[in-house]
Amino acid sequence: MPGMFDTARPDPAAVERVKALFAATFDLPEDVLLSVAELRCHEPGCPPIETVVTARRTAAPVRDWRLHKSIKEIEPSDVTALAARLADQGGSAGS
Repeated sequence: MPGMFDTARPDPAAVERVKALFAATFDLPEDVLLSVAELRCHEPGCPPIETVVTARRTAAPVRDWRLHKSIKEIEPSDVTALAARLADQGGSAGS
């Protein structure tokens, strides 16, 4: 039975594409370390799949964003919509 800790790895090209989308959309400096994780959940009320993008930078708070899609399904419009939604909420992290 597949679980949250499956060892299947996402396509590296898709991960790099998502990193580039977030870096450009959120105007992240080059020294930001971005990590992308695809999580699966089988609990009630939990989205079945979620991609979490985390930004780390020395002497700065960690920022993360969540999209309820797999890495390969994320489109530029998803990231720009997330950025607009966060701007409307007055924030820059989370989703």
